[in-house]
Amino acid sequence: MPESFRIGELAARTGRGIHAIRWYESQGLIPGVGRDRAGRRVYSELHLSWLDLMDRLRRTGMSIAEMREYTALVRRGRSTLRQRQELLSSHRARVQETIAEWTLALQLLDSKIDFYGEWLATGKQPMLPSLPRRAGTALKKKRRRA
Repeated sequence: MPESFRIGELAARTGRGIHAIRWYESQGLIPGVGRDRAGRRVYSELHLSWLDLMDRLRRTGMSIAEMREYTALVRRGRSTLRQRQELLSSHRARVQETIAEWTLALQLLDSKIDFYGEWLATGKQPMLPSLPRRAGTALKKKRRRA
């Protein structure tokens, strides 16, 4: 028989507050929450990993609406496997785009930190480095009309 526990233990094991877990549940973001004879919520190990997934989706920019959609698909069962895969694949593509943008931002920060480090070390302002640009963001020259 799988281990079950109440909301306080779930909160302690996930590092989330009880109110946050109840909010997730009220938003339809935690499927399969049972109740005991006294009407108290009963959670399982599956809810631990589910909350971790929800947290990671949120941290990577998935909207609450998309998280609800994903959760609803999970509740509908096996017939939604392809839709779930497509939803997560689409989100993954957005995460990869964000990672690429942040990687360029880090390169820019590193360049500026090195710039100031060199200036401090030599006492002379170095030449400005060329900065990395995102593909497709090169500055376009304006054409003069004749």
